[in-house]
Amino acid sequence: MDRPAFENDKDEKPLDPAVERVRRKLVRFVGINLGLLFLALMAVALAIVYKSRTPASEPPRGEMSEIRAPATGGTLQGDILLPVGAKLLSQSLSGNRISLLAELSDGSQTVFLFDIGEGRIIGRFPIKAQ
Repeated sequence: MDRPAFENDKDEKPLDPAVERVRRKLVRFVGINLGLLFLALMAVALAIVYKSRTPASEPPRGEMSEIRAPATGGTLQGDILLPVGAKLLSQSLSGNRISLLAELSDGSQTVFLFDIGEGRIIGRFPIKAQ
């Protein structure tokens, strides 16, 4: 079989100098654009890796947004468990936390810190005289 005429390297003529300049500019343009595209893709890949390794930020504690709204027309309900024999002396509400001053069965006083959003006592502070 004969080879097609366009594959014959002996008949290929050199490009005109003006066309060669345009070809070089085009090759340089393509090279620069591919480099910029590569840098942009690397930036996106690094951002994804950074986000996947950084722990998700938790909302600040103590905001009312942690309390889940009750059903329509309902009220928040829950139990606050204090030690047996404890007598509640006072309470104070700040955000979604309640501090309770209680006198225990042995006569000592303790401040309990209750988190409404978590539904549990998060702190216990005995009051001691010096």
